[in-house]
Amino acid sequence: MIKYINFISVFLFYCYHSNAQIQEPVKWRCHINESGAVIFQATVEKGWHLYDMDLPEGGPISTSFEFEQISGAKLSGKVYTDSKVHSQYEEMFGMTVRWFAENPVFVQKLKITDKAGFQITGRIDYMSCNDENCIPGEEEFQLSAKDLPAGLVAAPAVDSAAGIAPVPNVPKDTNDTGNINITAVDYWKPVIDKLQNFGQDTSTAGKSWLLIFTLGFGGGLLALLTPCVWPVIPMTVSFFLKRSKSNRKKAVADAMTYGLAIIVIYLLLGLLITAIFGAGALNDLSTNAIFNLLFFALLVIFAASFFGAFELVLPSSWSNRMDSKAESTTGLISIFFMAFTLALVSFSCTGPIIGTLLVEAAGSGNIAGPAVGMFGFALALALPFALFALFPSWLQNLPKSGGWLNSVKVVLGFLELALALKFLSVADLAYGWRILDREVFLVLWIVIFALLGFYLLGKIKLPHDSDLKHLSVPRLFLAIISLAFAVYMVPGLWGAPLKAVSAFSPPLYTQDFNLYDGEVRAKFFDYEEGMAYARKNRKPVMIDFTGYGCVNCREMEAAVWSDPRVKRIINNNYVLISLYVDDKTKLDQVMEITENGKTRKLRTTGDKWSYLQRYKFGKNAQPFYVLLDNDGMPLAPSYAYDKNIEKYIRFLQKGLMNND
Repeated sequence: MIKYINFISVFLFYCYHSNAQIQEPVKWRCHINESGAVIFQATVEKGWHLYDMDLPEGGPISTSFEFEQISGAKLSGKVYTDSKVHSQYEEMFGMTVRWFAENPVFVQKLKITDKAGFQITGRIDYMSCNDENCIPGEEEFQLSAKDLPAGLVAAPAVDSAAGIAPVPNVPKDTNDTGNINITAVDYWKPVIDKLQNFGQDTSTAGKSWLLIFTLGFGGGLLALLTPCVWPVIPMTVSFFLKRSKSNRKKAVADAMTYGLAIIVIYLLLGLLITAIFGAGALNDLSTNAIFNLLFFALLVIFAASFFGAFELVLPSSWSNRMDSKAESTTGLISIFFMAFTLALVSFSCTGPIIGTLLVEAAGSGNIAGPAVGMFGFALALALPFALFALFPSWLQNLPKSGGWLNSVKVVLGFLELALALKFLSVADLAYGWRILDREVFLVLWIVIFALLGFYLLGKIKLPHDSDLKHLSVPRLFLAIISLAFAVYMVPGLWGAPLKAVSAFSPPLYTQDFNLYDGEVRAKFFDYEEGMAYARKNRKPVMIDFTGYGCVNCREMEAAVWSDPRVKRIINNNYVLISLYVDDKTKLDQVMEITENGKTRKLRTTGDKWSYLQRYKFGKNAQPFYVLLDNDGMPLAPSYAYDKNIEKYIRFLQKGLMNND
């Protein structure tokens, strides 16, 4: 009896698991609607997803529809879908794939020519996956005359009046999934693989890194000229030389170790900023209006500090503790604590410079930006300690400390104040306040740089300034440059392009009084609206993904779009659609999307265009230019930040050539 029970148990267990292995997570149903279109409805089990059509080779099996036999009808176009598509990078396939998590609907338009003889047979190939496994599938379908709606009218083979085959009008199809909007063209269909086929490289990371490093290095050189750092250089180098009088090599090694410690300390700070924010957040900082307002306030505080209103000083206990550590330890640890003491003591001068640098690095959207910027800053700060240790005779030629060091701080204060207005402008444009239009921005910059010129001439005196007995030649030249720059900006009040400041000032269209007519202005700022207009007028489209806070975008517009040849091609041959990814205008209805396995809500117009760029084109940096035909397909490689006018013209001409 026990053996019998055990046998039954094993048998039932085997049968259960054998049946459980045969899974059908996707079920298909097809029918023909009143307009004569075949509707393929897929029902996907919860936890599973069905892959999209036309995926790149080497990836999962794409959903495909093969019509093996057709009689009494002709296919009109290809199978398409308006269902919600998700996109995600999958390590298993090494690529970004698209899939449906809900119940997708696919449509194949038909032209019915013979109702009585109508018959279609074919099959669907597909693959469905969940978190554990993937299952390839095949589904056959067959439709005949009895499946045609009773009210369907067969169309003639050719429209005698127009000489072309008419395209059926496919309305909304109502079924168990609700109302599904079937459109003639899916302008949101991803074209990442098609852009890759052009073989373009839109990466500008190398240029960004070089720019950030240069800014950091320049900031480090400026920090050397501040009262907190300059007097420390000869003192520190002399300390190392005196401590090792009998061993010159050791003194030089100690000084270089000191410089290396400075680099390590500031580089770690940059890496810490990167780790805290991450790549996505750093990219958002460049266009986020709230962050730009915070940056504006931060830079104004820095400027006030440099002007002498107050000092940004870290708690004295921190520097005292580091100083005592340096005295109580020996060797490399002692040198490291000495470098740390310098970083803390000099914070009142270097802090605003570092803060500005980190703001610019974060705004670049480059994940390595803060680390690269801090490396450049630390390298410039550390170089003098190593050089003067190698060539101690140079110490005697160093200018003595004095009032000129405070003048350096004040000059930096003016520059900080001018830069702060750039961040306020970004927030102003994003929210549409229009309190800092281009002419207002230019007036403030003219005043700031004029005051800087007068300060350098000794006409203005601030706290902590020494009496200026005579005007030095370097100071005179700097005053001339500052005043000349202020005069240079004056014609901008009447609309002059001012290419030198175009990256910082608001766009020309924000100026109320503008005599300049060389600006290229987009016809549309809505993607679907612009695409519909282009299709109606049979013109190719140029999509300009831009941002109010995008410095490189303004440079491209001023340096490249202003060229008469570029302007003529864009205005005459393309429908230009500019999409601002930081536009804070609220959407009429919040859009919910799934990206990288997470559900997100798109609340603003900028959110929508940013998602379009990522989803359709696989990019998230601006500027980003792409040329499309009337079906939303790319006509040429995409184009990023490159101010080579001839190259940009070839980019535009290639799109026109491929559109013929």
